[in-house]
Amino acid sequence: MEGVTSAQRMTAEEFLALEPHERWRELIDGEVVVNEPSWMHNRSQHRISFALEAWIRGGSTRGAVALPLDVALDERNVYAPDLLWYRDGRVPQLTDLSPYPIPDLAVEIRSPSTWRYDIGVKKSTYERHGVAELWLVDSAAKVVLVFRRSTPETPDFDVSEELADDATLTSPLLPGFALPGAEIFAAQ
Repeated sequence: MEGVTSAQRMTAEEFLALEPHERWRELIDGEVVVNEPSWMHNRSQHRISFALEAWIRGGSTRGAVALPLDVALDERNVYAPDLLWYRDGRVPQLTDLSPYPIPDLAVEIRSPSTWRYDIGVKKSTYERHGVAELWLVDSAAKVVLVFRRSTPETPDFDVSEELADDATLTSPLLPGFALPGAEIFAAQ
């Protein structure tokens, strides 16, 4: 299924003021983009979410993981990352409403019609707005592209890795977290 964009450009404020909307809709560079993920996309999302949740439950002060939530990055971009992780002390409150704060870790999983946004404008927008780490999960190539800052003060993603399905996904943000790539991309 191809992603659908609207012909009308709008601001984040206009986008967030729309009636509650269907899933899989984001504002990217002022355009509404609608996409329906594939089975592989959802399986990878579930596996990463489950692994993050298990890691969080394994200790105290490990933050929280969430499925897609509206995050307003600026006046032309409202993203709903496939997964969001907030470190302890930054986790939204249960009573908070959309849009939510920019996460510490954003995870985007490949959908055929939106991958160009993920590796292009979305990556650069996440970087510009201070996301500490970004995982771009390419289920077609069975690799995870990892972008992170070497220190919190580093202005850009200065560390990048390409992890094949035979590698293990880890992060300095998540001490002790380890997820084999083969589990992310498993067929069943």
